[in-house]
Amino acid sequence: MSTLAVALLAMFAVGGVVYALLYPTLSGEKRAEKRRKEFAGPSAVRGVDREAQARNKRGQIAQSLKEIENRENARNKVSLETRIAQAGLTWTPKNYYMISTGTAVGLGLMLWLASGNWILGLAGLFVGGFGLPAWFLKRCKSKRLKKFITEFPNALDVIVRGIKAGLPVNDCLRIIANEAQEPVKGEFRQIIEAQALGLPLSEATTKLFERMPCSEANFFGIVIAIQQKTGGNLSETLANLSRVLRERRKMRDKIQAVSMEAKASAAIIGSLPPAVAVLVWLTTPRYIEILWISQTGKFALVAAGIWMLIGVLIMRKMINFDI
Repeated sequence: MSTLAVALLAMFAVGGVVYALLYPTLSGEKRAEKRRKEFAGPSAVRGVDREAQARNKRGQIAQSLKEIENRENARNKVSLETRIAQAGLTWTPKNYYMISTGTAVGLGLMLWLASGNWILGLAGLFVGGFGLPAWFLKRCKSKRLKKFITEFPNALDVIVRGIKAGLPVNDCLRIIANEAQEPVKGEFRQIIEAQALGLPLSEATTKLFERMPCSEANFFGIVIAIQQKTGGNLSETLANLSRVLRERRKMRDKIQAVSMEAKASAAIIGSLPPAVAVLVWLTTPRYIEILWISQTGKFALVAAGIWMLIGVLIMRKMINFDI
């Protein structure tokens, strides 16, 4: 019995050792562990690849944003020749500087002779040399942009009807360059001349935004550039653009009509103090002369002028709507 018991115990011991050694192979754990390692290896590699791709993509996006920012900064730095062209004038930079010098000398001498104060003369030189010419260019540019925005949807309609009738885009542009009103006529003539020199249509229309810095010209250049690259129904796209531009103009006119009462009130409020001062001076000059004779009166005039300027700027900001 003791020998049988020892044999049984030996058999169980050997069986346990064999089971412990062969169980991973028989149960498939080794195969599973091998599969996990094989799967984990490529997944780690794929994870590294994804991270590398994500970094590259972020780098490309950052580079693109930097290029866009550089283009915008370059676009905001408008040269004097471009500003004169945007105003629709035929001046050269030399003419501009000569006119600036003439206005500076004239206004400075006028203020110095009228007041006898050399400080006012220097202020007149500064305003006449740097303020008035720049203001004149800006005013001419604004008037020209308004005319362009008013006539531009009609030019788009001409292109749409011409394309639907089977005419090429260049022929439609020539029709606008010959029959449209200024400044649309001159701008499209420059597009035709640029194409004659070998510039692609997309680049020629993109340069329209440099001469006419408004969203309408920018939309037109983007539409033409996209159509040149991807194709599509140009007439339908331009028809939609024309409709959008007309709706924008309607909204702008509606806002202007609604805000006219506020603008009139601001104009009346802003003109009351100088108008009353002039009327008082015409009726009783000695009563108001103390304002520019005494030191306290001069200080009061300067303070009142500053407060009036602040009030006018605040009212202008309140009634100025950008569409």
